[in-house]
Amino acid sequence: MSQQTVGVTPINTTPSKEAFQELATSLGFPIQPQDEEDYLELLRGAVSDVETVQAMPAYYHPLIQTVGNNKERTYTVPEPSENPLNAWSHRTVIKGEDEGLLTGKTIAFKDNVSVAGLPLTGGTQPFHLSKDKPYPISTFDASVVSRVLEAGGTILGTSTCENYCMSALSFTSATGPVDNPWLKGYGCGGSSSGSAALVGIKSVREWKTKASGTVQEDGLGEGVDLAIGADQGASVRLPAAYSGIYGLKPTHGLVPYTGLTALHSMIDHCGPMAGSIRDTALFLAVIAGWDGLDPRMTPETPLRQNVPQYHDLLDKAIEARKVAGNWTPTTSAKGLRIGLIKEAWDAPQLSSEVASTVRKAGERFASLGGTVEEVSIPLHAMGAAIFTAATRADMADVFLYGKTPDCLSWPLPSLGPPHLDAKWYETINKSAPTVVNCLLSGEYMRRDRERFPLSARGKAVTHVHELRAAYDAALERFDVLITPANPTVGMRHPSPELSVTEKFSLALGNTWNTCGFNVTGHPGLAIPVGWGRTEDGMKLPIGMQMVGKRWGESDLFLAAAAWELGGFGLEE
Repeated sequence: MSQQTVGVTPINTTPSKEAFQELATSLGFPIQPQDEEDYLELLRGAVSDVETVQAMPAYYHPLIQTVGNNKERTYTVPEPSENPLNAWSHRTVIKGEDEGLLTGKTIAFKDNVSVAGLPLTGGTQPFHLSKDKPYPISTFDASVVSRVLEAGGTILGTSTCENYCMSALSFTSATGPVDNPWLKGYGCGGSSSGSAALVGIKSVREWKTKASGTVQEDGLGEGVDLAIGADQGASVRLPAAYSGIYGLKPTHGLVPYTGLTALHSMIDHCGPMAGSIRDTALFLAVIAGWDGLDPRMTPETPLRQNVPQYHDLLDKAIEARKVAGNWTPTTSAKGLRIGLIKEAWDAPQLSSEVASTVRKAGERFASLGGTVEEVSIPLHAMGAAIFTAATRADMADVFLYGKTPDCLSWPLPSLGPPHLDAKWYETINKSAPTVVNCLLSGEYMRRDRERFPLSARGKAVTHVHELRAAYDAALERFDVLITPANPTVGMRHPSPELSVTEKFSLALGNTWNTCGFNVTGHPGLAIPVGWGRTEDGMKLPIGMQMVGKRWGESDLFLAAAAWELGGFGLEE
């Protein structure tokens, strides 16, 4: 018992005696009259302790550093003419150190990442975050922001993200839909939609210049070399797949999540998005490693000085294969064992075109000298249900109300609204019914404790371990597991007048092959492997997800590079 006060402050008269009696009754037992005053005074003492701490001056941990002088940082809200894809949230120019791995690289951060001196929106409307004020200004740099600047990167701004980071598609942001860089008016996946589009701009330009031999005006605006996304169910991998770029959800706990808005500590991942495999590996080498503040990190997480230099390892592995004569279009995958997860092709709304393209892409490893087999993991089909059961009841507390993880950590930026009201519902329901669904289902489970006791989540967590064990067993036989990433190509942005069910149906099955790896923590890499057709016959990218052993990112990079020796996916 560490309580320091027992009703010692006469001013403290809360809770009232009546409120105290209601509290006791709601818990299902009456407080005996002779005990009532004693317990009331103990409760008031606890309230006094909490209020005293709330009134203390703000403290900033020495590990929370801002590289440079954030007071000199300025930002702008880009005009539509400067932001044709609606992919930028706020623009700035923050230059990092003179020398480093990212010297000469430009970077954008998803707008759920704290960048000191810039607004933090979480993709939602300002009045959802504060009744009378504009968007809050971040007061410190997230760990990944500091690392980018220390490595010499130049930050060009924050990228648009989906409302409360709660959509796998790209039409829910408070500022409107984010367009696919390959085809305006079509989605680029979410919730790291702006990050994918901004990296995709450069990929589109490079591809079109190579195809035509000339640089053409494309009306896409300014893009970036690299971007940071956050992935709680697929939010790095899906937009990467829809946008024809590379996106990695790292092993859980490899990259610090300190300074990002969260959904649930079990599934929160921060990951790199880039235009090539090597740039993805390079970016991971910069942002990975223990930061001393994130409870998602474990004893397996490498210290900063021990972080693998993933890009160097990739270069050396390729060079070793070249020396051995095994880096050719028929031998680059020699020794690699590839498993196509049988159940992954049962995903809801998986189009036949995506299904056949990804299967053909996976089977290509055989022509490159690898071995390819189909592997059945029956529990994979339960991944989405296990994900929901393990996280849903607590999720709204985190993303709406800013609940800090129970283990010691640095508090995340809070997006909690001052209150939920009709205006909040009106705006959210119109664009992002997923948020309302999450709030309602979580609250229902919280209130029906007879049917959903607190131990229900514990039961779900045991099945998270079971699912992890199932994937681990398959990864004893195979180096890489393969699934489709996006179930369809990007869709035309829907009308905001669609019903709740109609909006939900558009996203059905989007995270079926991805969210299971969020709860188990395995790394998942999305790479472009071909093209599909929209309903009106236009071409858009298809992505393949490659999954490896936990902490086995280097294996994924090598396998992806080996696959591309047989031809880049967007050249198919």
